[in-house]
Amino acid sequence: MTGPADGGRFDVEGTSGRARAATLRLSRGTIHTPCFMPVGTLGTVKSLTPGELRDAGVEVLLGNAYHLYLRPGTRVIEELGGLHRFMGWDGPILTDSGGFQVFSLARINRIDDDGVTFRSHLDGSKHRLTPELSMEIQAAIGSDIRMAFDECPPGESSPEAARAAVERTLAWLARCRASHEALRDAQRDAPPGGDGLLFPIVQGASYDDLRLESVERTLALGDWPGVGIGGLSVGEEKEVTHRVLDGIEPALPQDRPRYLMGVGYPDDVIEAVRRGVDMFDCVAPTRNGRNGTAFTAEGRLNIKGARFASDPAPLDETCDCPCCAGYSRAYLRHLFVSGELLGLRLLSLHNVRFLIRLTSRARAAILRGEYDRWADDWLATYRRGSPRPATEQEGEDGRC
Repeated sequence: MTGPADGGRFDVEGTSGRARAATLRLSRGTIHTPCFMPVGTLGTVKSLTPGELRDAGVEVLLGNAYHLYLRPGTRVIEELGGLHRFMGWDGPILTDSGGFQVFSLARINRIDDDGVTFRSHLDGSKHRLTPELSMEIQAAIGSDIRMAFDECPPGESSPEAARAAVERTLAWLARCRASHEALRDAQRDAPPGGDGLLFPIVQGASYDDLRLESVERTLALGDWPGVGIGGLSVGEEKEVTHRVLDGIEPALPQDRPRYLMGVGYPDDVIEAVRRGVDMFDCVAPTRNGRNGTAFTAEGRLNIKGARFASDPAPLDETCDCPCCAGYSRAYLRHLFVSGELLGLRLLSLHNVRFLIRLTSRARAAILRGEYDRWADDWLATYRRGSPRPATEQEGEDGRC
């Protein structure tokens, strides 16, 4: 199956139930789905080098327009050749529009139909972000996939607030498309990948009818190369997320990638793949790693626990990452107890590799036609050791 004329090719190679294994071919590289995208909010996946990420099997990274606009500034990035050259990463990059951070992280002054006026979380300086400026920032960054500027309401929003966010998101989407097309025409002579793909974002909070309406009206506005699903993993119960995904999946295009924004805990990824999602991002692997928590095949493990003080075993015997291949649990605990930076780097690298391996194994199970059985077995083992408080859903930038 081929994507629209404005770039990218998406081929579904196998299905198992609603789970899909596919490839998204972009000028800077091919993405095999299901896929996990580590979050490089400020042009870096915290503590990890591009070389380490490539060795871990990462195929695409996420950057954030809001953060990069504020620091170091898009002019700096553009003058130095775009974000790929600036950070030393030559694979695809997806950029979040900045909408979520403006609504959740910045101190908002005013939201209106034209855009959002806010004060920076860094220094309190006043800024105005509009759909057009979001597109200009992402074009200056030079990302390969660009997200439309949307309004993301809280998970517990009233029906009236959720409706208003859907209406504003749709109005802003039309403006994003016009700006994106104008910028793309102006960048015809840019290097490969310079024009980028524009993904819309569907909203609707936890209201099934509004979610479905958002999907239908979004698709009526254009032949999009992919679709983002926003406004989930923002504090709602997991059952709500599952219900929303179940409700909108039949209405989503079968021949385009679906990107569930801000989801990246292992069990959440497995359940979303079961419901037809292809792409994920989250700060969870590095955030948890920096705090001493590792994802393992038998659940989450807090390496700072006293029981690991003399444990000679690797972090996860099933893992092939440098952390598990070269170091014991006892040594890793020693690093964290001693405040050594190597510990947080090793656990961050392990957690990223864990999610890359997990989505690769999910892909293999889909291609074998046995995803549900494999997922049930994997989840039964993982969840036995992984009770998770609801407060862990929030990441350092206000989203998982």
